[in-house]
Amino acid sequence: MAELAKSLRAELNRYSPGGKLPSSRALVERYRVSPVTVTRALAQLVAEGLVVTRPGAGAFRAEPRHAAPVTGDTSWQEVALSADTATELVPRSVDASGVLATLAAPPPGVVEFNGGYLHPSLQPERALAAALARAGRRPGAWGRPPTDGLPELRAWFAREIGGGVTAAEVLITAGGQSALTTALRALAPPGAPVLVESPTYPGMLAVARASGLRPVPVPTDADGIRPDLLEAAFRATGARVVVCQPLFQNPTGAVLAPERRREVLRIARAAGAFVVEDDFARRLVHEDAGPLPPPLAADDPDGVVVHVCSLTKPTSASLRVGALAARGPVMERLRAIQVVDSFFVPRPLQEAALELVGSPAWPRHLRAVSQELKNRRTVMTGALALHLPSLALPHVPSGGYHLWLRLPDALPEASLLAAALRAGVVAAPGRPYFCAEPPAGHLRLSFAGVAGPTEIAEGVLRLRTAVDELTGGTGGGRAEHPASD
Repeated sequence: MAELAKSLRAELNRYSPGGKLPSSRALVERYRVSPVTVTRALAQLVAEGLVVTRPGAGAFRAEPRHAAPVTGDTSWQEVALSADTATELVPRSVDASGVLATLAAPPPGVVEFNGGYLHPSLQPERALAAALARAGRRPGAWGRPPTDGLPELRAWFAREIGGGVTAAEVLITAGGQSALTTALRALAPPGAPVLVESPTYPGMLAVARASGLRPVPVPTDADGIRPDLLEAAFRATGARVVVCQPLFQNPTGAVLAPERRREVLRIARAAGAFVVEDDFARRLVHEDAGPLPPPLAADDPDGVVVHVCSLTKPTSASLRVGALAARGPVMERLRAIQVVDSFFVPRPLQEAALELVGSPAWPRHLRAVSQELKNRRTVMTGALALHLPSLALPHVPSGGYHLWLRLPDALPEASLLAAALRAGVVAAPGRPYFCAEPPAGHLRLSFAGVAGPTEIAEGVLRLRTAVDELTGGTGGGRAEHPASD
């Protein structure tokens, strides 16, 4: 379609304004494409204002637009926006760089190690298309859904969470990011501290700051967030919320140790605080992982945990369907904020999600993703150990889609990222994952957003070229790598 639109765009000068273009049938025969392709190409030119269509008459070159763009003076906004923050305890400035680093598409030919979603080859595209088609034929599929979400979909999420969570304790959200936003706005007033893992997901830090909250870091290690430091942080700050990712934490890949699970819940309960559990990676488990621990919410009868999960990561960035689960009076506040912010998640999307998770294709897809993520992780860890031993890899995760690397002190993070881009590979910087000063430079390398093992190996070789550029060809020396791969 894009090629046909480009060809038609180039030919428009052959027609005078208002002149009629060849018929769709003629375009099909000339370019040897399908009628659908012709329709889509013409629709693209209509959207660009280059072509107009008249039912029953055909397509015509659009009349030129003579109005010159108006150049205004927007400098007044600098004063207005700075005045907004002058009286705020925590200015609601938004640094979206960490989020954009995982959303931005790199230039053609650049290996994408910064991706936050599955490569199209890993997505269940056929199953999604079939689910969407079936959903569109459901009675009432385009009607207004219940504000809390479709009962059947809420019940499915409740069963997945376990621990006696019921459908009445689940809200359907527009993905995990929307759920995190709702949770933080509901649980903490502007200006309040919120405890976060260090390092942690930049999108959550951006949500907190945009809501006027003050993120306070609590260090993690190989077993997840440290309970001793969590307890001290609650005492020092008076915070009433902690956000954590107990399973395959982003970016470290750590899993919260069993004894720490109990401690985190006990400490939060004693502080009169909520635990926002971001369970984003449960369906990204690797084939060689052992049994997974249940969500924290499944072990919490007292309503300490507000659980966040989503179908987006294991499927497609565009299937923005997630869930919030909570017990007790907090549910009413979560529900009110969700309704005010977005009314509801579009019903066709909810119906499609139901069709997908209820189809035989769903477990097959999860098994295929589990196997492929494990294979890709193995390829990337092996290539790093061989070509870049100077980049320390303290932990090889058994779930998720990325590795977290610590850089040598002599290798500046910003310089390495710039050199990597020159070499044809892009990675996610470590700095946005810290809400305070980072202890060292880091990189997060995703193995899920690339085409396959061959591209992973090529990307690591390009990253080696970047390191050699900065270190004089030494590869930066050696660091310890786990031997599990």
